Amino acid sequence: LSSLKKFDEIKKANQAAAKKLVEDQLSSSSEDDDEDAEVKQGKILDKTFTIYTSQTDGDASELERTRQYMNEAFQSGAMTCLICIASVKRNQAVWSCCGCFCIFHLVCIQKWAKDSLFLVSSPLTDDDFGKKDYPWPCPKCRFEYKRSETPSRYYCYCGKVENPTVDPWLVPHSCGQICEREFKPSCGHKCLLLCHPGPCPPCPKMVTTTCHCKKAKPVPRRCSAKEWSCRLPCGRTLLCGQHACENPCHAGDCQPCPRVSKQRCICGRQTAERLCASPQWQCDQVCGKCLPCGNHTCEQVCHAGPCGDCPRSGKRFCPCGKTKFTLPCTEDVPTCGDSCDKVLECGIHKCSQRCHRGPCEICRQEVEKQCRCGKHTKRMPCHKPYLCETKCTKIRDCQKHQCRRKCCSGNCPPCDQVCGRTLGCRNHKCPSGCHRGSCNPCPETVDVKCSCGKTVIKVPCGRERTIKPPKCKQLCSRPPTCHHSTQEKHYCHFGRCPPCRQPCQKTLTCGHLCPVSCHDEALVKQTSLHQSAGPWEQPSEPAFIQTALPCPPCQVPVLVECLGQHEVGPLPCHSANPYSCKRFCGRLLDCQNHTCMKECHHVTKLDSNADGKKAGPECSQCEEECTKPRPAGCPHRCALPCHPGNCPSCLQMLKIKCHCKLSVLYIECLKLTCADLKEKELLISCRNQCPKELPCGHRCKEICHSGSCPLNCSQKVKLRCLCKRLKKVNVPFAFKISLECDALCKEMKRKAYEIKEAEAKAALEEEKRRQQAELEAFENRLKGRRKNKRRKDEVEVEQSSWQKYKNLIVLPVFGVAVVMV
Repeated sequence: LSSLKKFDEIKKANQAAAKKLVEDQLSSSSEDDDEDAEVKQGKILDKTFTIYTSQTDGDASELERTRQYMNEAFQSGAMTCLICIASVKRNQAVWSCCGCFCIFHLVCIQKWAKDSLFLVSSPLTDDDFGKKDYPWPCPKCRFEYKRSETPSRYYCYCGKVENPTVDPWLVPHSCGQICEREFKPSCGHKCLLLCHPGPCPPCPKMVTTTCHCKKAKPVPRRCSAKEWSCRLPCGRTLLCGQHACENPCHAGDCQPCPRVSKQRCICGRQTAERLCASPQWQCDQVCGKCLPCGNHTCEQVCHAGPCGDCPRSGKRFCPCGKTKFTLPCTEDVPTCGDSCDKVLECGIHKCSQRCHRGPCEICRQEVEKQCRCGKHTKRMPCHKPYLCETKCTKIRDCQKHQCRRKCCSGNCPPCDQVCGRTLGCRNHKCPSGCHRGSCNPCPETVDVKCSCGKTVIKVPCGRERTIKPPKCKQLCSRPPTCHHSTQEKHYCHFGRCPPCRQPCQKTLTCGHLCPVSCHDEALVKQTSLHQSAGPWEQPSEPAFIQTALPCPPCQVPVLVECLGQHEVGPLPCHSANPYSCKRFCGRLLDCQNHTCMKECHHVTKLDSNADGKKAGPECSQCEEECTKPRPAGCPHRCALPCHPGNCPSCLQMLKIKCHCKLSVLYIECLKLTCADLKEKELLISCRNQCPKELPCGHRCKEICHSGSCPLNCSQKVKLRCLCKRLKKVNVPFAFKISLECDALCKEMKRKAYEIKEAEAKAALEEEKRRQQAELEAFENRLKGRRKNKRRKDEVEVEQSSWQKYKNLIVLPVFGVAVVMV
């Protein structure tokens, strides 16, 4: 069981690690700011804006605000939850405010709404709690939402799809469908962009509308700019009723009339120049008209209409209000003499004086008073408040500090101290009054700049430590650190500039310029002299130091001639010296027949006018035999070593057989090689008869000669016909012809052929007869008729006619043939 439990724990840990790895790969904060990511982001933005730009003929000037929100959605670390001060990743559930369009984590905004509602409703009693729907504000723009509008599910920006899937080819947290949210202010049309963060752009639809004053003809305009002015005078009658509006065509009500005219006040006593827009005004004089009673005058300031009745006429009450009198307006109302009985300022006791004019005195009765906190009592005048010196020990609504107010009634005021807690940004402290729950997000923003300070992005305070600096498109303006006057153009960056890759161009000792890349700040591995104490000591990482390296040897190709002057080839300038081309020297030796076979070498010219192809003292000496061609037919070598000029004559004897190959002759080589064909024929002949046999079978009669023997044989021979019966004697071989057979020869041939055919036919019949007799004997043995008598079947074979008469025919024929021969 323990092993299974341990296996399950390891399995869960591996699954959690794999899930975290996938989340890190899908997070927007882990995207690289390389060129491929920028190209991909541009394609997604173009796809999102395609439908909108098709309505505006490619004009995207109204999309800048929306484009800014979408760029922040792609940029690493730009989308930050202001509640937890953490990056918003692609695969996290989010919520977007409809007022400021700021994006928060769904879990963070739910906790924020819950805490806000609790803080608002905490001072209420149990009876009032839940009866009023208190709102909760957005952490950034303080836009108020009802309790029922607290987000509980994760939706895309347009609100169509719940839990949108993560698609790398869409804007993060977008469903990829058309937004279709109502434009604000509402115009009846819907947003045409794909589901996007931030506000919807102005409506791109075309509508036909007229100007504000309705004087111009209707013209087609963008729905977002359908309110337009024709710039003509408005002409509408102002509120003064006398003048017309002279302002250019405008929206809404006309402004008050700006003209000045003489106007009488309400009572009509004074006249002054005033704005035509405010014709009614009051002067500072009292009316002073005589009232209907005839005894008093009107005390009102400039007014319109009648002054009214005298305020002292009719029935009036005494000062305490108990007795009513009817007196003329010229007489004052007397006191009634009864007690006043008006409630004093204390709200408990009544005035004990007689009816009097003016305010009542303060309450001077001594009562047992309880202090405001209810812990102490004391007898003292009723009009004096009683506050004890006991300080309240209750915790205020911040749940941190005591009230500490003297003689507190129990309804402690809110905490008047400053919160002072460090905000999530870790840079500022909360400036609000001391409160419960989480502090509001830091409202400050911080500028994150590139190295040169020209590219700036604003991020929430606290994110400047984790966000990557913006990618600046300005060129680096730092001075070069090498010997060059200017450095290579590269973009603004942090840290050291990249190594200079410009050509060195320093002048070398040979006069050429160094063509390799700049090597003033090369990284060289530093050799460590420290020896490890043993195999257990880990080797330290190699250290690199930056130092200037000397220029390498000059590699400019220079044409150099080889030692033997065979070729001219390019060599690096630093090694441009005469060299051996590895060929044979090839210079003509003194023998005038061979060349020097040494490898290409230096040759000293003894004579300045000598040929460049003549051998020098450094060349080899010829040790070969003479190899000049000998005269035709001479098989001997020259007796001299290799020499110039012609070879001497050959004096050696040749041992040669004659034409018939029977005799051996000794002839001087010079005679044989110098003789012509006829002389050679005579020299090689042994002067004997040719031993060769002619085709006829006789010996050649000529003297020893070369070539084939002539066919001129004159010896006589016997001639016979084909059947050898006829013959002729002493016929010369040169005139030998064939002897044909006569009629008798042909007749004898025919008879011999007939006899041969008859013999063959008789032999065939004999064979058939023998086979028939064997067959009949075999059949008789199979029948078994005579089982007890065994006897041999005697088969009498009858002789054929040829066997009977062949002797009589053959003997006479052969006799005749012999006689004829």
